Amino acid sequence: MQRATCIISTMRKVYLDNNATTAVLPEVFEAMRPYFTEQYGNPSSVHHQGSGPATAMREARTTVARFLGCGEGELVFTSCGTESDNLAIRGVLEGERTKMHIVTTVVEHPAVLNPFRRMKAMGHELSILGVDAQGMLDLDELRSTLRDDTALASIMYANNETGVVFPMDEIAAICRERGVPLHVDAVQAIGKLPIDLATLPIDMLALSAHKFHGPKGVGAMVVRQPTRFHPILLGGSQERGRRPGTENVAGIAAMAKACELAAEHMDDYSTRVVGLRDLMEAGLLERVPDTDVNGGASPRLPNTSNLLFRGVDAVALTVLLDEVGICASAGAACKSGAGVASPVLTAMGRSPEEATSSVRLSLSTLTTTEDIDYVLEQLPPVVERMRSGSAG
Repeated sequence: MQRATCIISTMRKVYLDNNATTAVLPEVFEAMRPYFTEQYGNPSSVHHQGSGPATAMREARTTVARFLGCGEGELVFTSCGTESDNLAIRGVLEGERTKMHIVTTVVEHPAVLNPFRRMKAMGHELSILGVDAQGMLDLDELRSTLRDDTALASIMYANNETGVVFPMDEIAAICRERGVPLHVDAVQAIGKLPIDLATLPIDMLALSAHKFHGPKGVGAMVVRQPTRFHPILLGGSQERGRRPGTENVAGIAAMAKACELAAEHMDDYSTRVVGLRDLMEAGLLERVPDTDVNGGASPRLPNTSNLLFRGVDAVALTVLLDEVGICASAGAACKSGAGVASPVLTAMGRSPEEATSSVRLSLSTLTTTEDIDYVLEQLPPVVERMRSGSAG
């Protein structure tokens, strides 16, 4: 037992599940520390223990708003991307009684699809746009689907499973042309792609700090002026009454630091990280027969690779990879391990068997060439053993 523990502890560890969550960077962790120790006061308090946290909140709001290109008054701090999506969607629709048509896509995260299904149950008419075999939208279909009575369109920036990036400039222009408010789940794109809301006509946007090396439990929602928005949570006056509740000051300060670092590291994603991803894909396609990249012909996030290994159970593969120190996922984190076909991949025309044979490998700026070399060494023989029936 002691020997096995020693082997595990000395095994190389390669983390390729960064679309599920990222490591908190040391600078980000240090940004949190004061608000758990000496500056622990409530930022709404008027005494000296509240003034430090209140100042931190103001400074963080300035930093995050500058990073996104929005106004400070348009930024609402939340607990995560899921809350941001829900608050934005329900905040627009629950008070709507005239325009009852809503539009989204089949490949959205459940944090968008499930609120839209709830709105449908409450009387809204729901249109769900499909995608092609490469995971891309038909913009002509979007244009023809939007109507005079469309209250909201919600279209993600980049897909969490395949990394496919939608042409948001064109999508936003179409929605603006038709006078339809646009909500964008940008949770996977923030920190990996440059996004400037000063030039991009998005009405609402969601982000989550733990996707770009911040802590879990903090996110933000952008509500651009003059978007009509009704608060869903009722309570105090925090966040100008749009999201009441005592603020997570430590998390918000940390998210601001993560935004600063993301701005510094953006070029690394567009050069080194995408190079490592492409090196990994080319090596796996060469070494592992009957393998494809899902969405490989579309623009993608620089860090994301979704690989179809035909004839292999993806959940079992991730377990075997974990045994050699490689962290991957069989689809989105909210479904990984469920053993069911990904709705994203089946919407792209993959069969249930192909969808359940697909594994997502997602890199970060912490990923190294040695990590990719290790994956190319370890993954192909694991797949070969599984296909021959000798795994385990």
